[in-house]
Amino acid sequence: MSRPSAIEVVNVSKKFGDYTALDHVDFKILQNEFFTLLGPSGCGKTTLLRMIAGFETPSAGTLLLKGKAIAQMPAHKRRVNTVFQNYALFPHMTLSQNIAFGLENLGWDKARIRERVGRMLEMVHMEDFAARKPDQLSGGQRQRIALARALASEPEVLLLDEPLSALDLKLRQAMRNELRALQRDTGITFVFVTHDQEEALDMSDRIAVMGHGRVQQIGTPIEIYEDPKTRFVADFIGDTNFLEGEVIASDGSTATIRTALGTDVTTTCENVSGPGPATLSIRPEKIGVGEQAEGLILTSTVLSRNYLGGFTHYTVRVGEIDLRLSRRNAQSHQDAFDIGDAVRIGFRDSNARILGQ
Repeated sequence: MSRPSAIEVVNVSKKFGDYTALDHVDFKILQNEFFTLLGPSGCGKTTLLRMIAGFETPSAGTLLLKGKAIAQMPAHKRRVNTVFQNYALFPHMTLSQNIAFGLENLGWDKARIRERVGRMLEMVHMEDFAARKPDQLSGGQRQRIALARALASEPEVLLLDEPLSALDLKLRQAMRNELRALQRDTGITFVFVTHDQEEALDMSDRIAVMGHGRVQQIGTPIEIYEDPKTRFVADFIGDTNFLEGEVIASDGSTATIRTALGTDVTTTCENVSGPGPATLSIRPEKIGVGEQAEGLILTSTVLSRNYLGGFTHYTVRVGEIDLRLSRRNAQSHQDAFDIGDAVRIGFRDSNARILGQ
């Protein structure tokens, strides 16, 4: 049985004067889902989040919250809360008072508020800091309180507008784990906005990759990374090599591409109907080098080498084509290839993806 929708975005567009921020966006977010809007600056993801929150109104289309139209509903009447990048805590209030503020406005009685504030502080592991004020906390602690305040009123949907971008690397990684655990524990639908691909891949049930005001692709993290449908998605998510070629055979489910590498690549496809130009995407870690080479074997020359601990990244040249590849450093002090070395590389046909334009 499929899950019901928490949010439905139905053919939504948004214009600011002559500028189109969103262009006929259409998708559903399921209840109890961690859903991420991912894309570069200016792609429309924050505009869409602000519409769900009630801070912007669509120029066209419909927004539904659990089946109820909300496009014209005031923000304070929606069971939706937002966690902002800058936390937006009240500096003159204690942490307990910050969490209690929204509950008081909702008319909760004092005993219920006290119990809920205690539960929220415990949930974010901040119960020993209840009497402190925000300026006495670290960035990560302030973010936890912002989350606790947003979750306290039991919203149907929690919106998160790049909440981790101001944190340092290790704290971001720790907060990712906490956010995912909070979403699982509460069962609340999370809608997360970010331009950070690693955040999106790590936390999300599904990702909507946005670009140029449109949804380019929606899928699970594995689907988005392993099976990008367009050049935009393949280029934005992670690193990849693009190989131009010509379709020489296709049967509707597979196609054979003659590439500039001098080899033919046969792989699955959904968007090739006959002869013509085609673009292949192959991720650097899918190309083996030296003893890790397999599948289609080629001879290359090393142009550059970058050692990054668990992996060494190489740029190699095959004929006139430059390829980026990653070699897993499976052994301590594993021999590295030097610039100018001739090395074997190889990849399996099945790891190449034919992209739509």
